[in-house]
Amino acid sequence: MSASESERRQSDVQPNEIGSRKAKHLEICTDPSGFTIEDAWIGFESVHLVHDALPELTLDDVDASEDFLGQRIALPLLISCMTGGSEGGFRANRDLAAAAEILRVPVGLGSVRVLFDHAEMFSHFHVKPLAPGVPVLANLGAQQIRDVPHAAIFELMKRLEVQSLVVHLNPGQELFQPEGDRDFRGLKRALARLCAGSPLPIIVKETGFGIHPDLVRELLDMGAAYVDLAGAGGTNWIAVESYRLAEEERTAAREFDGWGLPTAVLLASLGDAARTGRVIASGGLRTGMDLAKAVALGARLGGMALPLIRTVRDGGVEGTVRFVRRLERVLRSVLLLTGSRDLEQLRAAPRWLEPELTGYVEALRAAFTRGEAGPEDPTGTRGRTRAPRKT
Repeated sequence: MSASESERRQSDVQPNEIGSRKAKHLEICTDPSGFTIEDAWIGFESVHLVHDALPELTLDDVDASEDFLGQRIALPLLISCMTGGSEGGFRANRDLAAAAEILRVPVGLGSVRVLFDHAEMFSHFHVKPLAPGVPVLANLGAQQIRDVPHAAIFELMKRLEVQSLVVHLNPGQELFQPEGDRDFRGLKRALARLCAGSPLPIIVKETGFGIHPDLVRELLDMGAAYVDLAGAGGTNWIAVESYRLAEEERTAAREFDGWGLPTAVLLASLGDAARTGRVIASGGLRTGMDLAKAVALGARLGGMALPLIRTVRDGGVEGTVRFVRRLERVLRSVLLLTGSRDLEQLRAAPRWLEPELTGYVEALRAAFTRGEAGPEDPTGTRGRTRAPRKT
């Protein structure tokens, strides 16, 4: 399919169709009893931070704040880009933005692609008035970066009053989405042009299958302000789309359960590249301990989506604030118990990785140096049975 054909195909989708699709996505993601969409392992279980029995700190000494997009945020947490385009998505965006303002953490929006054809939905995504004191991030697919004039994109970002544009890479989801794209040519060139010409910082992220270390470095070199790994272990968007497919197609989609690169493996594999301050870790983070370990491995921020969309659905703004306060309590406790006064000291604190994880890291590196493992299974985890994560 050519770029112009892809653009026509997307433009033919009516707002009620988009709303229906987004509403179905929201239903699938927020009902764990009815839909199985999460992978079992992200690797943080095999990361251990070293306890300091004499930390010589008080809890008041501990500083969990971080600099991000020119602002000081209270925690190294990003409320990741999730939803929009449906009534439920609008309520979620509004409540998450309000919670982000209270918590002093950045918040991302679902894809704003619909606004190029249906400007009447602008209010679904214009949440900056609810979160004036924190970074708000807009979100577009890489295909739109290729197919939509960049001047139009920049104008929309200005109207939305956002502090960054997130470009998501989702070929896996698109391939199994009935309305999805099938043409992924020219995306690197479009991303390079966008990074060179954008008045806003550009963040590039995957949507749950990870970005391998060589591509992380390439994206940073081309001018991305940050790369969000969005590794495997959390929401599997091929699995999400499988529930919208006929039985035979669904069976094909479920062969991709376990697909992708686990988040902790990616962080550990990046080494010094993770410590540039330009890597965000999302994909399967569920707890304050996951967040602490991601930061300890070098991430600037940890991103969460699924646990927060479930929390905001059930508990609104207040429930979301309570959930993040619990994350904060764990993170601050980890800082003290590792003798770390701030996040930079946590990143330098002693830690050890279980042999299982180091083996996966070595196998992934070997895949790119000797070609011994293919892109389907660089960590050797395919086919291994693991207990599902508790959600």
